[in-house]
Formats: sequence, structure tokens, C-alpha cells
Amino acid sequence: MDVPKVQSKPLAQNRKASHDYTIEDTVEAGIVLQGTEIKSIRRGSANLKDSYARVYNGEMYVYNMHIAPYEEGNRFNHDPLRNRKLLLKRKEIDKLFGITREKGYALIPLKLYIKHGYCKVLLGVAKGKRDYDKRHALKEKEAKRDVERAMKQRY
Repeated sequence: MDVPKVQSKPLAQNRKASHDYTIEDTVEAGIVLQGTEIKSIRRGSANLKDSYARVYNGEMYVYNMHIAPYEEGNRFNHDPLRNRKLLLKRKEIDKLFGITREKGYALIPLKLYIKHGYCKVLLGVAKGKRDYDKRHALKEKEAKRDVERAMKQRY
């Protein structure tokens, strides 16, 4: 039986995360889904905006991840905003729990993608940015763009 290749394009992405947070580390986790949820994700009907992960009773869960109901799912459809369990090893959960207990750190889902036929979530260990950090990052980005534009015109 052929194993599907890794899908390079994410099915859902949290673009706002890199603007609001400084991503210090990333962790890949599996996710427990129902049948209609995976069908809806493969269609691209997932939204990671305002979602976060947290340890509850020694297990990792993702909250506020919206997966639209599957149109052909009839009465077996899922709740769009239910909490979904993440699949991580015990050592990883303990490590992430220790990091998130520090002030200012959070676990933010960055991408949702298919890898070898399984749905995966890329979690980012993130620290919140202040407003002046955001302004500084925008100034750096704009300056870099100006330099590249000038170099392009010169050559």
C-alpha cells in the first residue's frame, strides 16, 4: 500500500500569530478528530484564529479551533468549536506545561496540515509582543523592503 506524501501546503494557518507573538519554539502534534472533522479540514474549512492549546488533567487540548460542519454530514456532524485532544508524548507535555506556567508564554497553533495521511498541528511556544515591539517589527520589515526595492532598481 502506498503511503501518501507529505502535503507541503498547510490546510489552515494562523497568520496573525507571528504578528501578535514572538515564536520561540515549535512542536508537531497529532490531533484526535471525528470523521466529519477530517473531511471538513481536507476541504480547507478550518480556522486557527484565536485558538490556543493548554494542558488539562495531564493531557494537551486545543481550544477555540473552528472546523466548519461538513455539508454531507447530516446528523453525525461535529460541534465546530469543541475542544480537541492533541497527541504528544508525556515528556513533551510536561516540558510544554512547565514552559507555559512562566509568565507571558502560551501555546499557539500555527499550522494544520496532513502528513503521511494523518492530520498534524504545528504548535508554537509563543511570548506575547507589546505594541512597541509590533511597531519595531513593522519598521524593520518596511526598511528591508525599501532596500530590496532600491537594489532591484539599481541592477
